[in-house]
Amino acid sequence: MRSESERLKKLLKLRIKLKRKKPEFLRPWHWRLKRLGTAWRRPKGLDDKIAHKRKGYPPLVEVGYRGPREVRGLHPSGLEEKLVFNIKDLEGLDPSRQAIRIAHTVGRRKKAEIVKRAIKLGLKILNPGEFMEEAKE
Repeated sequence: MRSESERLKKLLKLRIKLKRKKPEFLRPWHWRLKRLGTAWRRPKGLDDKIAHKRKGYPPLVEVGYRGPREVRGLHPSGLEEKLVFNIKDLEGLDPSRQAIRIAHTVGRRKKAEIVKRAIKLGLKILNPGEFMEEAKE
């Protein structure tokens, strides 16, 4: 029987493979009208060719393009991301299942303290910046 970590790694690889096949979903008719952005919007018109999935038109967003349920929303490393704003947010996190991302609103001084504390707790930091070398010294 396979261990949990092996199964997760296999599912993460499958997610990457599926993502390669997935088309880039852009807003319908954005190429015709300059005022429209490229952010996805569902076509809702009665006569809309894309909404009716006509041949020769871009594909519609559908549930079939999703990844495996167990790895949905996980970081590519297989860890669950937790957003951290202060040192108190580090308490109670599990280093084997969770990684931290320091919020962009956190300043330099507090970010350095969070990085030092996270290293002591054995947590993976997804965006340490220049503070990783300072904290190890």
